[in-house]
Amino acid sequence: MPKILKIDKLEKTYDSGSKRLKVLHDISFDVEEGATFSIVGPSGSGKTTLLGLCAGLDQPDSGMVTLCGQNLNELEEDQRAKLRNKEVGFIFQDFQLLPTLTALENVIVPLELQGIKHAAKHGMELLRKVGLGDRFHHYPSQLSGGEQQRVALARAFSTSPAILFADEPTGNLDEDTGEKVIQLLFDLNKEAGTTLVIISHDLDLANRTQQILRLKGGRIISNEATLSH
Repeated sequence: MPKILKIDKLEKTYDSGSKRLKVLHDISFDVEEGATFSIVGPSGSGKTTLLGLCAGLDQPDSGMVTLCGQNLNELEEDQRAKLRNKEVGFIFQDFQLLPTLTALENVIVPLELQGIKHAAKHGMELLRKVGLGDRFHHYPSQLSGGEQQRVALARAFSTSPAILFADEPTGNLDEDTGEKVIQLLFDLNKEAGTTLVIISHDLDLANRTQQILRLKGGRIISNEATLSH
């Protein structure tokens, strides 16, 4: 299978007060197109930094990220943003919905930015798929945490991304609600044929993906296929 994401010898250091803090050490791996892949590790292991580099939200000190066939090091910031808008979806722990927009408006913002026709019709269809067919005109403040994350799921899949990054997607949800959201995430992902990369400290969730990369102290300690493969 072709590789949708290739990471080669990534290093990242941040200034922390007067000290230099090395967050990632010599990280290399790749993700096959259409695969489900998880990155796990304790807090402070470098997971979120790595996600930012994979998605081109930040740049490494050294090493190379190739996303959807493009070497991100060779792209200007606006070219990286264009690639993200076209090929990448995101789901965050804190939902990141726009509070002044309804559920439907939140879902169709990415579609309208791309000039896609019939955005509202497509948005309604996605909200029905995630069980929110009666919540089109509700604002985030009128929705529960689980409902907000389902809106975020619909938004993430709205542009049919090639790859979707989910950063602790159930981090703010109780166990039952989290389980329903994850089931929806995997169902939508399977239907769309998207590559899914999940960042989590939840091993049960990670074991549902085909491959698990484990980080500790900014280093890879293992990268192996799971029984779900």
